[in-house]
Formats: sequence, C-alpha cells, structure tokens
Amino acid sequence: MENVFDTLMERGYIKQTTHEDEIRELLGKEKVTFYIGFDPTADSLHVGHFIAMMFMSHMQKAGHRPIALVGGGTAMIGDPSGRTDMRQMLTDEDISHNVASIKSQLERFIDFSDEKAILANNADWLLDLNYVNFIRDIGVHFSVNRMLSAECFKQRLEKGLSFLEFNYMLMQGYDFYVLNQKYDCKMQLGGDDQWSNMIAGMELIRRKEGKQAYAMTCTLLTNSEGQKMGKTANGAVWLSADKMSPYDFYQYWRNVEDADVNKCLRLLTFLPMDEVESLSALEGAGINKAKEILAYEVTSLVHGAEEAEKAQSAARALFSGGTDSSSIPTTELDSSIFQEGTGLLGLLTELGLTKSNGEARRLVQQNGVSINDVPVSDPSKVVTLDDFVDGSMMVRKGKKVYHRVSVK
Repeated sequence: MENVFDTLMERGYIKQTTHEDEIRELLGKEKVTFYIGFDPTADSLHVGHFIAMMFMSHMQKAGHRPIALVGGGTAMIGDPSGRTDMRQMLTDEDISHNVASIKSQLERFIDFSDEKAILANNADWLLDLNYVNFIRDIGVHFSVNRMLSAECFKQRLEKGLSFLEFNYMLMQGYDFYVLNQKYDCKMQLGGDDQWSNMIAGMELIRRKEGKQAYAMTCTLLTNSEGQKMGKTANGAVWLSADKMSPYDFYQYWRNVEDADVNKCLRLLTFLPMDEVESLSALEGAGINKAKEILAYEVTSLVHGAEEAEKAQSAARALFSGGTDSSSIPTTELDSSIFQEGTGLLGLLTELGLTKSNGEARRLVQQNGVSINDVPVSDPSKVVTLDDFVDGSMMVRKGKKVYHRVSVK
C-alpha cells in the first residue's frame, strides 16, 4: 500500500518536516492522529485554507485520523504570523458566528462520522485558564530569546509587537500539548508560515511529557512569480457562496496563468498524477482545456457538482456568445433608479466590479467595460432603462468578468 507521505511529496504539499524519515516510517506503519488549526477570523474559510483542507483529506483517505481544531480561543488574540499590523479584535458573538460557519465548510471535506475525525474548539480549554498557573506551568518552558528569533515575530518587531500577540505562540503550543494528552495527537500540520508555532508545541510536549511529536508544513499557494494566489480585485477568494458566487469562483480558476495550472491541479484536485501531468503538458489553446477541468474540479469540491456544472455551462455559453446567464452574479435593482438614469461609474462601484469611481473611470477610459457586448468609452455615460433588454442588462469588465443587472 502506498505511503501517504510519498503521495504528499509527489503532489508538492510538503514544505518542511521536523523528522522526515521518522514521519514517513510512522505514517506507513500505524494510524496517526494529527491536527490542523483554523482560526475563525472570518465567517468563511478562503482558498489559502483550502490547501490545508486538501492536505487533511489526503491523510484521512490514507487511514489517519484528523483533528480539525477551530480556534475559538486563539482568535481572541490573533495570530501575528505573516502580519505587519495587529489583527482586528473580534467580539465573542463574532467568533461564535464564525466558528459555526467554518464547521459547516470543514464537514464538506472531512468525514466526521464514527470518530473518523474530531472537531475541536480550543476555547474549551483556553478561555478558563488561570493565567498565573498557565505561566508557571507552560510559560516556564518557553525561551523569550528563541521566540524573538522566530520568523512569525521578526517582521513585527520593527513596527511593534503587542504582548497580547506575543502570547499566541504559547497558546498554539499548548493546543498541541492538550490534543496530545486527550487524543494521543502526535503530529501537527499547517501552512509553512506556522513553522515556529508548530515547533513550539512539539518542544512543549517533549519537555513536559518526554514524548516525541512531529510537525509537517504545507506549501503555501503561490503563483509562478512567488506571489500568494487567492486574491481578486474585490478581495479574497472565499469558499462561501455568500461571499463569492460559484460562478466567480469557477472563473477565478478558469483564468489562472498557464504556468500555474500544474501546481493548482496537483494541490487542489484529487486527479491522478498521470492525468495532471498530461493536462499540464498541453500548450497553446489546449491549455484552456486543462484550465476548464481545473475550474470544474475545484468548484465541485467546494460548492458541489451541480453548482460546478452550472458555472461551467454559463461560462461556455458566454464564451461562445450564448445567452445562458443563469449562474452569473446578478444584482436586482429598482427600476426607478434607471427612469431618469444613473451614472455608469457609480453603478460599476455599486456592483462590486470596481472599488471606487476613480477606478471605474480608468477602466472605462481603457475600454474595459461593455454593456450588452457593446463597448462603452464615455465615463459620463448615464445608464437608463433603454439599456435593458427584457428587464436585464449584462455588464462585462475586461474580457471575462460578467455581472447581470435586473430591474424590478
């Protein structure tokens, strides 16, 4: 039987390990309980979390038991890793709402039935801690000098690092320790930006229990130029349909750069590697087939096959000049707005196609806007009911971003 470690290496998931040979041997000979943490800083996970969920799913499919740890406690502080400023403080109500939303998303990827996986919330053990006892029992095992040399703190020291955030490493390390105690959790997985925090937890288990634990980080999703993927003009690529429509989600992956197709197919789909390599080898117009398969597979995993098929059909119809726009993002507005007319620039901003009227003006001046497939070059254009056909109007930004406006 193939070792999941080899599968993860072949697909490009693994970035760093604490004990590569020992981890491979361990994963090959026994069922290992491991965990990945998700801080509920928003009411949806985004594509950056998606790799971690795929990482977790591969491990579970190979017979290992995942713990999906929702950080209801650590979210009260905020992880400074990868940040140049302090995170916004969340209320108890915000965190509770976000935790519930994230749980439902995790359940799409992980099988929690019959104790095949565990869903935990670190609020259960962090919120009632006695601070003095915690510092005496846990803080004594952390070296401040070593903590300050960690990558997650280095970039913050110049601008200022709050003592509140300085505690985050202790808390994440304590999470690993508690999960090791409660569930015999031997391994932590996570993004490569979590390396310092993961080492801290592993070391805490060794110091307090004399037991060996392990850490393994996942490659961050970056493009061929080394920049993080998962950002659009309107913000993050969210996994929630309420934050990003399945159609827009599909289009994001349909429009990735040619050089990024191979990495995305390896990390974000379960397609066999021989098929991944075959699709990645396509050139010219052929690479569009690979992008279409990528978009369908990722959208199907996140939103389900039905939504993926609807998004694919809508995209194909638009590309071929068809009229099937049922899955395209739609905004319904009162017809009275257009009786006397409304400015195009303000409308583009209201629809979320641009962030400001200034950006909208530049887009129009650069011939980047069409209404019902007719290019618009006049920034002062007023949109009226005359621009609607059978109660709807199709606005296109650039070549591939569509938004339908309907009136009531």
